[in-house]
Amino acid sequence: MAKASKTAARKAAPKAKAVKARTSAKSRGTSVAGVSRSMQNRGSTDTRKAVQTPRVSRPGSVRAKQLEEESVTRVTHETEVRGTETRIERVIERAPKPSLPAADRSAGRGRYVYCIIRAGQPLKFGPIGMDDQWPDVYTINYQDMAAVVSDVPIAPLDSTRENVLAHERVNETVMRDQTVIPMSFGTIFKTREDIVELLRSAYEAFADVLAKMQDKLEFGLKVLWDRDEIVRAIEQEDEDIHRLKTEISSQKGSTYFARMQYGRLIDAALQQRSERYVAEFLQRLRNVSVASRVNRAIGDKMIMNAAFLVQRDQEQAFDRRIKEIASHFDKLTFKYTGPWPPYNFVNIRLKLERAGQH
Repeated sequence: MAKASKTAARKAAPKAKAVKARTSAKSRGTSVAGVSRSMQNRGSTDTRKAVQTPRVSRPGSVRAKQLEEESVTRVTHETEVRGTETRIERVIERAPKPSLPAADRSAGRGRYVYCIIRAGQPLKFGPIGMDDQWPDVYTINYQDMAAVVSDVPIAPLDSTRENVLAHERVNETVMRDQTVIPMSFGTIFKTREDIVELLRSAYEAFADVLAKMQDKLEFGLKVLWDRDEIVRAIEQEDEDIHRLKTEISSQKGSTYFARMQYGRLIDAALQQRSERYVAEFLQRLRNVSVASRVNRAIGDKMIMNAAFLVQRDQEQAFDRRIKEIASHFDKLTFKYTGPWPPYNFVNIRLKLERAGQH
């Protein structure tokens, strides 16, 4: 789900002599100024469903309260469309509370950075941070720019499911009212001054990306098919494949070479059809989205795994367009989730130099 970076001890120094950042937003075929991928989840794998909890305790019950106290929970929705039928599934992700390393807290606190936002005044987002003892999430500000942070022990963090979920939950909470630049998992600075220096030195780069991401959200779309059903359709539509299939069925002797040829033709036809579908869907979603990113499809059933950057005021139009497309492709299943922070479209690379080093 996320590409974890090495944390604190190696990433931030007690006094940062210089902080450099390059930022980028990717949109259809054009590159805007350059930044490294922050939490690119929604790429080759998506573990949101993997941590779904099938049963939910009754709200207010003792067990529900116990689970709430012992875990990090996120509730989202997945919309599934097939033909003219739409089903909305409530997806509950629950993981244990973040597992921070044992550390000497008397040595001081580091600042865990979740994202960068526009904010001229200090903001507080509540006790939703990575650390139980220091849970408050707040901003460290420089001019009208702010880093959303919480205090943590100064020690490296493992990119466990519970830690990543806690990181993403904060970003998604902030995203409800703010445009965010999500930072890589595990970004820890030793002092408040280091973060102010980051905001100061990378101010223009952050401002550029925030302007490009203003009022934009990410949606994930997966398109699936029943491979056997599509193969049967191809056998009826393609004359060469239909003829070869008939020959194999009626042949009395060895059919090894005929079956090999049949397999190659079917694979080629499936690939061609999949590519044609993806190209058509991207084209038809083009005018209800700002940008798109196609990631690797997983398994035989998935033919499209993509992320779309959508204006907030175009969310309903995007939803309607997917349903319209699905109504013309009743053999395909469309599943989409969101809104999410723009993980697939904003990348951050930080370069910090230790004091005394050049």
